[in-house]
Amino acid sequence: MGKAVAKLRKLGQRGMTTAEYAVGTVAAVTGVGALVGFFGNEDFRRFLGEIVKALVRWILASVGINI
Repeated sequence: MGKAVAKLRKLGQRGMTTAEYAVGTVAAVTGVGALVGFFGNEDFRRFLGEIVKALVRWILASVGINI
């Protein structure tokens, strides 16, 4: 009887693993879709560019280079 229960548990876990991969795949595709939407927006790209410029200025200022 112990072998039968172990076999049933193993079969049940196989299905759960497949479901977990499916949920992970859907989450990854959704995340990529959101990023594509954000990067396609001109305002977001401009905002991101301003953040990068401010970061570069801050790094340069911290080493004594002012622009």
